[in-house]
Amino acid sequence: MPLTLTTDNFDAEVLQSDTPVLVDFWATWCGPCKAIAPLLDEAAGAYEGKLVIGKLDVDKQMAIARQYKVRNIPSLLLFKGGEVVHTHVGTLNKAKLEAMVDPHLG
Repeated sequence: MPLTLTTDNFDAEVLQSDTPVLVDFWATWCGPCKAIAPLLDEAAGAYEGKLVIGKLDVDKQMAIARQYKVRNIPSLLLFKGGEVVHTHVGTLNKAKLEAMVDPHLG
């Protein structure tokens, strides 16, 4: 299962993580966000131990969304060593997700 991210745990779980973290910026009302949720759930299991997947509700955590200039959702930001190393806006399939994540693992 993806990790629920909030202002309380974002620094510890994302910025200070030794493992790359893929953050899904989403909202409950967002259709495309719901469409990619099963893919991210599957990826959370497939990449266990190599990648952390977290979900951040932009309506509840607006400060973090603003900090990373998230204007459209879904937005996927890949963090490594506390820095954003890749960004994807919109839906994607398994192949695109793997192409985004795999080069940053290992």
